[in-house]
Amino acid sequence: MRYCINCCIHLLPNDLHRQCFRCRGPDHNNQKCPVCRGENKIPLYTDRKQMKWLAVLEVRTDHCESWNGFFCLRKGKLCSLMFGLIIMTLVMVSYILTGAKHGLLLIPSPFHYGAFASNPSLMDNESLSDMKDYYQPSKMNISYVKDYPSIKLIIDTITSKIEFITRQRPDLEELRKQEPHMFSVIPDKFLPNSKNPCWYEEYRGNTTTDPYATNSYALYSKRFRIIFDYLRKVFWNHLYHYKDKHYRLRCLPHFYIIGQPKCGTTDLYDRLRLHPDVRFSAIKEPHWWTRKRFGIIRLRDGFHDRYPVEDYLDLFDLAAHQIQSVLQSDAVKERGKRNNIIIGEASASTMWDNNAWIFFYDNSTEGEPPFLIQDFIHAFQPNAKLIIMLRDPVERLYSDYLYFASANKSAEDFHEKVAESLQLFEGCVLDFSLRACVYNNTLNNAMPVRLQVGLYVVYLLDWLTVFNKDQILVLRLEDHASNMRYTMHMVFQFLDLGPLSEKQEALITKSPASNTRRPEDRSLGPMLPTTKAILRDFYRPFNTKLAQVLFDDAFLWKRT
Repeated sequence: MRYCINCCIHLLPNDLHRQCFRCRGPDHNNQKCPVCRGENKIPLYTDRKQMKWLAVLEVRTDHCESWNGFFCLRKGKLCSLMFGLIIMTLVMVSYILTGAKHGLLLIPSPFHYGAFASNPSLMDNESLSDMKDYYQPSKMNISYVKDYPSIKLIIDTITSKIEFITRQRPDLEELRKQEPHMFSVIPDKFLPNSKNPCWYEEYRGNTTTDPYATNSYALYSKRFRIIFDYLRKVFWNHLYHYKDKHYRLRCLPHFYIIGQPKCGTTDLYDRLRLHPDVRFSAIKEPHWWTRKRFGIIRLRDGFHDRYPVEDYLDLFDLAAHQIQSVLQSDAVKERGKRNNIIIGEASASTMWDNNAWIFFYDNSTEGEPPFLIQDFIHAFQPNAKLIIMLRDPVERLYSDYLYFASANKSAEDFHEKVAESLQLFEGCVLDFSLRACVYNNTLNNAMPVRLQVGLYVVYLLDWLTVFNKDQILVLRLEDHASNMRYTMHMVFQFLDLGPLSEKQEALITKSPASNTRRPEDRSLGPMLPTTKAILRDFYRPFNTKLAQVLFDDAFLWKRT
């Protein structure tokens, strides 16, 4: 059985197939041939019904003799090719424009910004959040070069620019102007018969009013709604009635665990809340002072409505109910005893995260924030106690990377991100003060890893400008891990907590560690030796200053 290869028609044994124009020879004229001109179209039928689209099927080939052996492309394929090229061109143009705007181009590397522009008008008229428009990309790209000497030059530049300058704390009136509502809610004095700072506030709602209807923590998070459902049920049982008015007990924390992230704050929180005289906020990390009061849930998601101070105080209602029960007991009323229950709050961002200032406080001094978190806490609670847990900043950074990185985690990737972050940090300190760079929201968001969180002494010195040294307890995670009983006793003594029974102490000190490294992260192994050497050099001058401030060489972390 034979077929014509040109039109797939079955041929008889002696058939030359003269109906096919290719079988007719060189004298065949395509313009005159009715078959080639399309006059003899054959409709295609399926299931005895004529098709309504593609109703005519023509099996033909184009005459390509003029190409002289070159590739012969049909019109459809040619159009597809041209369309594909146009799409590819548009994608590339979009990539180039978007990458140039956001610093995402791979070649050349944008991660080394030569400097923040030394533009006086920038500081007078624009915020630091606009500095990214003034960044100049460097010609050098060391993001993928694991060459210690090359990166060491960057670290030497940073080290040469380090100056620990004492900040000027704002006066109380300036703080009042910035947060008038907060000062109208929190009183100047607290109840004298309570160790924890508490006060009575008149409640003007009625029995049909939901006291937590507008609480932002309950509205924005499903996992907190169970807590507030319980608070609604018990709320009316804890109102204090006096002269036909209703009062509710409000409380602030007596102490704050203020930092740092990935330094064991969760473990300290879990153990400390087992003490019978310690209560915590209903949510472990409210992040109110640093984020929620500015309307930040996640900075990358933009701003939401600001959480008022009342929403923050609601988080301590469970503890306030217990304190109120003690205050109304006969022992307190008749024998003059005081409440010894204290409340803690454990947001690990409190010590270091002042990123939101740039969006709310305009009167900046050379790029430095005019107000910090500690200024406001001290204004309301000058006697507050602060607990800080630190660890080797080199290991902290790697743990932070493993915890927050979402994909493609590896020691090599960590090394590249460290190099890129160092380049960015160098670009900042060339033109601005160390404090301006540490609190620079744009820089902190641009760095692939959070180098700045490990600059402990910068933050500690700023806290010491408003709080006395005996109000701050600084611990090391390494000591806590090796001798937990000793560190917990230090915390109990610092907070003036009562003695514990052997059973209570064993429960607190022998519980398994909290928030340890995930198994999948352990399998990645340690960081590269070169990366560790680079970070040791970077953090060394900061650790040296920290050890001097605390009079403790253990904070040099030489043995880790």
